Amino acid sequence: MQPIHILLLIAGYFGVLILISYFTGKDDSNETFFKASRKSPWYVVAFGMIGASLSGVTFISVPGWVEASQFSYMQVVFGYLVGYFIIAYVLMPIYYRLNVTSIYQYLEDRFGVVSYKTGAFFFLISRILGASFRLYLVAIVLQRYVFDAYEIPFFVTVSLSVLLIWLYTFRGGIKTIVWTDTLQTLFMLIAVGVAIYLILGDLNMSFGNFWNSESLGEYSQIWFTDNMMAKNYFVKSFLGGLFIAVCMTGLDQDMMQKNLTCKSLGDAQKNMVSFSLVLVVVNMIFLLLGALVFMYASKHGIEVPIMDGKPRTDLLFPEIALKGGLGIVLAIVFLLGLIAAAYSSADSALTSLTTSFSVDFLGIEKKPENKQKSTRKIVHIAMSVVLIIVVVIFNSLSNKSVIDSLLTIAGYTYGPLLGLFAFGIFTKYKVVDKNVWIVTLVSICLTYLIANFGAYYTFFTADVADMAAAVKLSKKTFYQFGYELLPINGLLTFIGLVLIRRQHN
Repeated sequence: MQPIHILLLIAGYFGVLILISYFTGKDDSNETFFKASRKSPWYVVAFGMIGASLSGVTFISVPGWVEASQFSYMQVVFGYLVGYFIIAYVLMPIYYRLNVTSIYQYLEDRFGVVSYKTGAFFFLISRILGASFRLYLVAIVLQRYVFDAYEIPFFVTVSLSVLLIWLYTFRGGIKTIVWTDTLQTLFMLIAVGVAIYLILGDLNMSFGNFWNSESLGEYSQIWFTDNMMAKNYFVKSFLGGLFIAVCMTGLDQDMMQKNLTCKSLGDAQKNMVSFSLVLVVVNMIFLLLGALVFMYASKHGIEVPIMDGKPRTDLLFPEIALKGGLGIVLAIVFLLGLIAAAYSSADSALTSLTTSFSVDFLGIEKKPENKQKSTRKIVHIAMSVVLIIVVVIFNSLSNKSVIDSLLTIAGYTYGPLLGLFAFGIFTKYKVVDKNVWIVTLVSICLTYLIANFGAYYTFFTADVADMAAAVKLSKKTFYQFGYELLPINGLLTFIGLVLIRRQHN
């Protein structure tokens, strides 16, 4: 598939999204942009959230993760499932009762302005980093297979990507996102299905034969219960997944903004429950695809692609889809799936960042009505520029698996949100509001020290050349923290809030 064909495919895809935007963005009001006038059908929101939750990270990184981690990711996914039920029956009733535009308005109602701003700030940091990681992933694929052929710089690739997102979100906002997410989820699932079908055909296997094969058995271990010190130990992964779901969905304006467009609390809960059950199945399908990708690569002698001098398993699926000899159909549906997966999270992130900054920091709902729309549009452009800058920075700095980096960062930035909401929901205490930001910063610093204690201790006490060697050595002798860093961070924040509590009146 030639680069010009890929460009035409991208142009056609975004043409469809802009057409959807035309019909959904006729009412260019802030009520439509922020809440979709609370008229979204719950089943449409649920289906669209699948694509937004998976994103380009899952579409590429999870299949590429299988060789090193097997199916251990499912331990995290089962934790997600429990977390989503907590969101549906603990958090959603609070948001609907308060009728919030931004979920962080709850913190102002419960504690005060500083707590409110602190929570919103951590969301902005979390979502900017998360959306940028996802956008970075699709950008490097487009750069490698399309724009390098025309000697177009990476900065231009990223800028064009964000511009296209802005074009179909700047009027309808979340109302447009609800419907474009549905289309994007459909494309992504079709791409995975076609890839599995074609690779199975090349391997001369039916799905049943593949499911029972020894080759799949080499990749498909789910439960890891032998070594509590290991990062993928079951209890650590399950609890980490639970808290990641609660924080990165239930305490995340991006994901909850879609749920808050449903007509009622009951509809929103039906959306969350059905979405969570389907998501378990979809993640298993992605892992099965990952096993097939490595089996296909082994059969045909396809090497893991090298980028910046390092092997990138993230790029093995794209390499096979676009250059692996499985035909033009797979190349087309892969690109549609990749673009859909990446942009289904990036577009909603841009909308939620605009919403949060406008509502939480600029107080747009308190401004004169004739200034509200212009303020929102300026913020929308500014957030687009921020995403471009951060993605370019990631391109110069990133040297880790994208999904691992994303979840590691989330352990630090979502932890304070977890502590704040937990303290607000499960206690009746007020706090010294002006000191809340100090508690959250101390919590983050302590979490970092806990996570890296083994490496630093090894560096200062053992005969090692550098920190990289200390990290490698510490993995053999010290407990390895994984996803459980997030609840640890939340617990530290909770304890800090206890220390600055005031007796409830």
